[in-house]
Amino acid sequence: MRLTLMISAALLTVTLAVSSAVLSAGGETPSAGDVTFTKHVAPILQKHCQECHRPSTFAPMSLLTYEQARPWARAMKAKVVARQMPPWFIDKTVGIQDYVSDRSLTEAEIETIAKWADSGAPQGNPADMPPPRVFKNNQQWDFGQFGDEPDMIVSLPKDYMMPPTGPDRWPEIMVDPKLTEDRYLAGVQLIPTKGDRLIHHLQTNMISPSAEAQFEQGNVTAEERGAFLNEYAVGKGADLFADNSGRLIPAGTKFNVQLHLHPTYNQQNREATPVNVMLGLKFHPKGYKPQFDAKTIKIPYAPIDIRPGEKNVRVDGYYRLAQATRVLSWQPHMHNRGSYACLQALIPAQGNMGMGSEGTGLPTAERIEVRLLSCARFSFSWHLNYTYTDDVAPLLPAGTILQTLQWFDNSRGNPDNPDPDAQITRGNRTLDEMAGAWLSYYYLSNAEFEKQMTARESRKHRVNTSN
Repeated sequence: MRLTLMISAALLTVTLAVSSAVLSAGGETPSAGDVTFTKHVAPILQKHCQECHRPSTFAPMSLLTYEQARPWARAMKAKVVARQMPPWFIDKTVGIQDYVSDRSLTEAEIETIAKWADSGAPQGNPADMPPPRVFKNNQQWDFGQFGDEPDMIVSLPKDYMMPPTGPDRWPEIMVDPKLTEDRYLAGVQLIPTKGDRLIHHLQTNMISPSAEAQFEQGNVTAEERGAFLNEYAVGKGADLFADNSGRLIPAGTKFNVQLHLHPTYNQQNREATPVNVMLGLKFHPKGYKPQFDAKTIKIPYAPIDIRPGEKNVRVDGYYRLAQATRVLSWQPHMHNRGSYACLQALIPAQGNMGMGSEGTGLPTAERIEVRLLSCARFSFSWHLNYTYTDDVAPLLPAGTILQTLQWFDNSRGNPDNPDPDAQITRGNRTLDEMAGAWLSYYYLSNAEFEKQMTARESRKHRVNTSN
């Protein structure tokens, strides 16, 4: 079914102007003539930007020093005012706003950078410069509260050589972590180490010893590929699980790494490019068994039919929760024409957990609560995984339908559109399109669901009364 809807102005508006008044979100900003790099701008860059913008990373320039940052002052202003940098695309006007590793700037921080650029980007007193950040390595491990480094790193046994031209490729390579005992993951992350500009996405699956021989012979279907481990697309960080949840890796498990590679079509580069990745595993302590088994699924979606030049084309997907559920994270997935995405819950009224009148599996419209969970702009350059903080992670009853809503722009006004004259359908190539979203969650018993709901309401009451 082809759905073309105009997105409401409330969902699409990107605020490009910032207030010059005192901003409650980030405090008071200095007047334009007083803003300097050493005193005001450098602390912002250290907090939000230098993790990527430093030597030997994929970022196009370093922002560690005044001399490095000064030539980029006007560009920095343009990017932060448009909220294109740092990459964090959650719509701040709707839905949940509390996420782990929120990279976004406050309005006060945006105004500070804008005033610095407008006043000629002065250096200021060198004595005001904060001590430099210390980085352990050049890899952007993103394990948050679990620490800076993985407990185990697994790489491909040898580089995969990708030709400079030709069609997309999907090689699959088995790696052995040599685990001799069952371990539960607290976090997992894939990082490209070679050929990152060729990588469209990566996916890893866990292959049990009993299935290994059959798998290597190619005698498995897509549904039998083995338990899902994790996924990477451009710009994604780690998948993190709460302290009381985790993903089990049984002893003897091997990992199948599936790469989707897209050639650069750089005619000056006539040699194959090596590609390799690192899989970082962060474990819970030995012998620890978390209370909840964290799962990840990709929500299925309706057929895609985007006509040449068309924009604001909406594609929906649905997934019914068989049990009460705690949602841990949401990661929308589209290709170059993706522009905006939302996740919402269709919560059936008590006693209305069954099928809708047309047998679609959806509760009837008059008996549901529609709860908008998250919305975000989409950029194919940054496949961000939005992990909810503990206090706001959605708690949803059994029978809830999770609905993804995603919009595409196939017009010439989309600067990332490779071909606005093409009719676009669903496909695995980078030039095709996909929809849907990756979702991490764990199921709850009815008793545990009520317990967590009660605890959350109690916390809200304490906060409200203390204020």
